[in-house]
Amino acid sequence: MLSNSSHFQESLDKRKEEGTLRRLKLQSDGIDFYSNDYLGFARSKELQYLLLQKITDNPQLLSGSTGSRLISGNSDIAVSVEKDIAQKHQFESALLFPSGYNANLALFSTLPSRHDTVIVDEQIHRSVHDGCKLSNAKKLKFKHNDLKDLKNILKKQKNHCYIAIESLYSMEGDFAPIREIASLASKYKASLIVDEAHAFGVFGYGLIEQYQLQHQISAAVITYGKALGSHGATILCRETVKSYLVNFASPFIYTTSAQDFQWMSIKTGYEFLDQNHHLAIQLQNNIKTFRSRNLQSPSAEASPVQAIIIPDNQRLKSLQDALSEEGFLTYAIYSPTVKAGSERLRICLHSFNTEEEIVKLTGIIEEFIEN
Repeated sequence: MLSNSSHFQESLDKRKEEGTLRRLKLQSDGIDFYSNDYLGFARSKELQYLLLQKITDNPQLLSGSTGSRLISGNSDIAVSVEKDIAQKHQFESALLFPSGYNANLALFSTLPSRHDTVIVDEQIHRSVHDGCKLSNAKKLKFKHNDLKDLKNILKKQKNHCYIAIESLYSMEGDFAPIREIASLASKYKASLIVDEAHAFGVFGYGLIEQYQLQHQISAAVITYGKALGSHGATILCRETVKSYLVNFASPFIYTTSAQDFQWMSIKTGYEFLDQNHHLAIQLQNNIKTFRSRNLQSPSAEASPVQAIIIPDNQRLKSLQDALSEEGFLTYAIYSPTVKAGSERLRICLHSFNTEEEIVKLTGIIEEFIEN
């Protein structure tokens, strides 16, 4: 026991020396350029009031679910919200989960069998990798957004393949060539799974809906802790896939269901999203303002995530500290979380950021880079 404790401390000390030790911090006062609250729903007084009214009308929403949805934790609200979500996204079925991580864990630990291969974009979310570990499938990586590399890997596979991508990547802030990948999946009879965590809300119901690719997607994950300002996730799929997950996905079967308030907050969030399209338009205007400042970034022009590469952990920390002193809240991503030499400042833009704030933020970054 003591030797294990010593090993733990050594690992923690090493991270501390490298400046990469993670610590829990309370939310800070400042100008938000680091949260996933892209449309400002989490801070919306109007949405908060709508949710408060739901609770006032039905206090039972706040009670615990009392068990797994397969035992005592299912409810009319959960079932009706799933039906509404499936209809909105034009999928046959939807299955709610308490988080996006939980949803990906369920998908990738359950659908691929020992005879299958999962081909993941090298920048796919950690939850997908963890799900694959729990399956018996073979996992391969393809170069980020590289259609040629993906095609070459698909050509060599003899068994059924699953392809895992995100529609919008949160580290690079770029889009997957989702239509082209869907075509490749169709050509090689592979099952395509798309995580829409960072695209949902920012681009309507996501890029699958925008490009009308529903019939070419085996499953999609929609998460609600970002643009919707809530919590939880949905897997969109065919009814057969939903039934299979309900029967065989351990993360679903053995998890106590969330309380009905979480499902109701998701339903209310959709209603609020449908009534406030102007927030996504304002967000795009703010993104254009940021991009007009001509900072070098690998991110897509329309992405709410804009990465600024600062290829040195200590230099990156200095920039973040300089911004913090001016009241700007940003998020630095150090190696080894990203490859050495690709350390970055991850800037999240929101509908509520002002032009003045964006100009000042980019001015500080520009001056730092030049010096």
